[in-house]
Amino acid sequence: MLGAYFLFFFLTGILNSFLPNLDLSKYQQTELFNLMDESPFTFIFMAVVIAPVLEESMFRTLIKPSFTEIYIFICAILAFISLGFIPLEAHALLKFGIIILSGVIIFLFLQSLKPSTWFRKFRIFLHRNYRMVWWLSAIIFGVVHIWNYVEGWQFDLILFLLIFPRIIAGYFFGKIKLENHSLLWPIAMHAMNNGIVAFFMLPKLFGIY
Repeated sequence: MLGAYFLFFFLTGILNSFLPNLDLSKYQQTELFNLMDESPFTFIFMAVVIAPVLEESMFRTLIKPSFTEIYIFICAILAFISLGFIPLEAHALLKFGIIILSGVIIFLFLQSLKPSTWFRKFRIFLHRNYRMVWWLSAIIFGVVHIWNYVEGWQFDLILFLLIFPRIIAGYFFGKIKLENHSLLWPIAMHAMNNGIVAFFMLPKLFGIY
C-alpha cells in the first residue's frame, strides 16, 4: 500500500516536469483544510475514528459477508444518505453522534428479523462473486473521494492520480478482511493509515510552524 503512495508522488512529479502549466491548485481538499484550521481535535477524531468505521462499513462489508455484516452495510448506507439532510453548520461530533445512535437502533431491529429466502440468496451470490465485489468496492471507494477535491461530477487524469492511492488502499483493506474474516481488521488498518497521515500533519494542525 505504501508503494501506491510512492507511485502517486512519482507520477505527479513526472506530470509537473512535462506539463509545467498543469494547474493542481484547483484540486484542494478545502473542506478538510477548513476543519483542520477550525477544530484540529475534531479533524483527528473524524479521520481516525469516524471515517474508518463508516467507510469500511460501506465498502468492505459485502466481501464474503455474514448476515451481520450485510446489516451493518445497510445501516452505513442509510447513515451516509442521512448526512445530506443534516445542516452543514451542525457540529460534526453531534451530527455523527446522532447518526451512529440511529444506526445502532436500525441494526438491532434488522438483527431481530429472520433472514428471508432472497436475503440468503443475495449472501450466497456475494460469496460466489467475492472477487468482483472486492475489486468493485476498491474502485468505488477511490472514486467517491473525488468529492474531496471538487464539487459535482468531473473526472480527468489528475483526479485519477489523486484517487489512485485510495483504490489501492481499498484493495488492501478488502484483502485483510478476507484473510482475517473480520471487519475489525480493515477498520483498524484504515484508522492506522489515517492516523499516520494525521501524525505528520500535527505541526500544521496545532500551528507549531
